[in-house]
Amino acid sequence: MKKEIFGVKAPEKECTDLKCPFHGDLNVKKELLKGKVIKKDVNHTATIEWFRSFYIPKYERYEVRKSRMKVHNPACLDINIGERVLVARSRPLSKTKNHIIIGRID
Repeated sequence: MKKEIFGVKAPEKECTDLKCPFHGDLNVKKELLKGKVIKKDVNHTATIEWFRSFYIPKYERYEVRKSRMKVHNPACLDINIGERVLVARSRPLSKTKNHIIIGRID
C-alpha cells in the first residue's frame, strides 16, 4: 500500500480494487489534470469535464471550450457527481480509460 502519490495522501478506507493506485498494483505518471465529475457509473468509471479559454483572432475575443474524459473511480475514494478531482495518467485501463482519480480538490 502506498501512503502518498504526488502529495495526495492515501484514503483511510481500504479497497480490493487492483486498479487502485493506493491499494492495487497500478503505477501512475506525473501528468496531472483537474476537473469536475459530471457522470458516474457502476463499473468504477467517472466522466470529468473542464473548461478553457480559446482566443479567436478574427473577432479578437475569447470563447470557452470544454473537454471531457473518462477516468477510473477507485472504490476507496468514492467520488460523487459535482466534486472537483485531481486525475493522473496511467497505463490503458480499458478502451477509453487512460487516467485515474487520485484525490479530491477542496
